[in-house]
Amino acid sequence: PEADEPAVLFTGDSLFPGGVGNTEGDDGRFRQLFTDVSERIFDAFDDDVVVHPGHGASTTLGAERPHLPKWAERGW
Repeated sequence: PEADEPAVLFTGDSLFPGGVGNTEGDDGRFRQLFTDVSERIFDAFDDDVVVHPGHGASTTLGAERPHLPKWAERGW
C-alpha cells in the first residue's frame, strides 16, 4: 500500500467481524484457530489493517482486537 493507505489482509474463513471462523463446536479446533489468529494476525499487525474475510463484511484489526478476551471466553 501507499504510505497513507492502510494495509489489507485477506483472512479467508479464519477471521470475521465478531470472531474467528466456525470450528463446529470443537473446543480443540477453536483453541488452535484462536491461537493462530492471535499470534499470526493480531500480534503481527497494527490496528489500522483492513481485514477482508472470505465472505461478509470487512473490518479492521483495531475494531476486533478489544473483543479477543470475549471470544476466548465464549469459545467461538
